[in-house]
Amino acid sequence: MPNTSADTVHSSAGEQNYLVGLDLHGRKVVVVGGGTVAQRRLGLLIASGADVHVIAREVTAAVEGMATAGQLTLTLRDYTDGDLDGAWYAIACTDEPGTNAAVVAEATRRHVFCVRADNARLGTAATPATARYEGLTLGVLAGGAHKRSAAVRNALLEALQSGVVTDDPAPVTPGVVLVGGGPGDPDLITVRGRRLLARADLVVADRLAPPELLAELGPDVEVVDAAKIPYGRAMAQDAINTTLVAGAKAGKFVVRLKGGDPYVFGRGYEEVEACLAAGVPVTVVPGVTSPISVPASAGIPVTHRGVTHEFVVVSGHLPPGHPDSLVDWSSLAGLRGTLVLMMAVERIEQFATALLDGGRPADTPATVIQEGTLRTQRVVRAQLSNVADRVRSAGIRPPAIVVIGPTAGFAATDAAPTGE
Repeated sequence: MPNTSADTVHSSAGEQNYLVGLDLHGRKVVVVGGGTVAQRRLGLLIASGADVHVIAREVTAAVEGMATAGQLTLTLRDYTDGDLDGAWYAIACTDEPGTNAAVVAEATRRHVFCVRADNARLGTAATPATARYEGLTLGVLAGGAHKRSAAVRNALLEALQSGVVTDDPAPVTPGVVLVGGGPGDPDLITVRGRRLLARADLVVADRLAPPELLAELGPDVEVVDAAKIPYGRAMAQDAINTTLVAGAKAGKFVVRLKGGDPYVFGRGYEEVEACLAAGVPVTVVPGVTSPISVPASAGIPVTHRGVTHEFVVVSGHLPPGHPDSLVDWSSLAGLRGTLVLMMAVERIEQFATALLDGGRPADTPATVIQEGTLRTQRVVRAQLSNVADRVRSAGIRPPAIVVIGPTAGFAATDAAPTGE
């Protein structure tokens, strides 16, 4: 009789795995083990629609949460022979080699493919490094060399996301997409934003959009400079709207590349309204917004448990008391949380005075970050009473963000574990 032990079944296959996509929707899948190894695999099984059953003496909090949410069936006990009855697929991922071998042995008797997580070569199936992208499922096997398969998977996914590899030869439908380019570092644009940028026919770029991203564009891509220099040259908003609409109506795929997020003081919705009014399809790709990410780059959290329960982002393009200002500076002064001021460097004296007059303590920490997330980032730490003087003496200029409040006195080293 043939030997059907788990150690023999898979070793004959060696590294010559047959990669196949399983339709597990509504079908029973048994996972033996409830630790972090199981936890990593459960997400995709649940997303595939499988009827997932987990059997383990104990499970992680995340696995327990999946069970509580009704995403899987959890049985808290030891594995016993017979647990794979009715299963289509099984995964053995306990920290006990003997239990894992027993699960594979039962699966072999029942003709159920089984992954053995502690030793891929001793199972009857291997889990590939996978990723999903725009209707594609990528799978990479490297004969049990998990780090290698994951590295290749990541490289393929990044190539697709960035547009280096294109899976769709069809031309992009003409229209406009507003892409948030992030706070400055080109690596902080979203993967979707970078992919769409790579397919653009026309790019209308803000001054604060990462310029390195434009260097990646092909020579046939038209770039329009829509910079708005503070108190200097600027492309009128009406002209920007006209350029977007005209480009799309000429059959082009137009990317409006903006710094930060299109909807955070970026006039993004004005551009959306202009496109919709002209009958031009328009979508928005959110971006990493600078009022949160730039303070983080300087080691400042805008919220911190037990310190601040709110943060407010304020535009400083108008001074306190201006008839067109919509900001209630006296109310802001009475808050105890974090204030993040954008476009505030030119009028920092007026904003500091308004907050002090409103009752904000003079020793409130205030930090100013110029060109946040870039190699040229500069950080000036002060208090509300002297932040204006410190800004002037340091020669801080836009773009810069001002953070005022208890957490503005934090630095990355303050929050780092001491190891004691």
